[in-house]
Amino acid sequence: MAVNRLKKLGLKLTPQRLAILNLLEGNKKHPSAEEIYSQLKPRFPSLSPATVYNTLEVLAKAGELQEVRIRGDKKHFDSNPAPHGHFLCRICQSIYDLDVEPLEMQTPFSVKGHLVEGYTLYFYGICPVCQEGSKTKLN
Repeated sequence: MAVNRLKKLGLKLTPQRLAILNLLEGNKKHPSAEEIYSQLKPRFPSLSPATVYNTLEVLAKAGELQEVRIRGDKKHFDSNPAPHGHFLCRICQSIYDLDVEPLEMQTPFSVKGHLVEGYTLYFYGICPVCQEGSKTKLN
């Protein structure tokens, strides 16, 4: 599937680009460019941060990835480009998808005369694992 995605975008099929796409496909952790680079560098010693950044930028602009800016300091990437919510735990800093009923809206849609072509929805709080850990510490 990664090969088809790169071909569709007219990108050269390099081992590094394929590795970036393969790392992202099905990845639920929403890694940053820096995390992707760190994970792939041992397998691809010639990989540069610029290759990672440029590949992610092209894929995001083409609608193949979703850029997640749930933290002001860093971009994260989601292989699911469809509109959906993301959750950031303020304790463990995990980022993951959070699907809720209103997100069943398919874009584009109209709201009070406005044509909505896309949306971003971020949730912040404490994840179930950290909530459970807090309860354990209190007892």
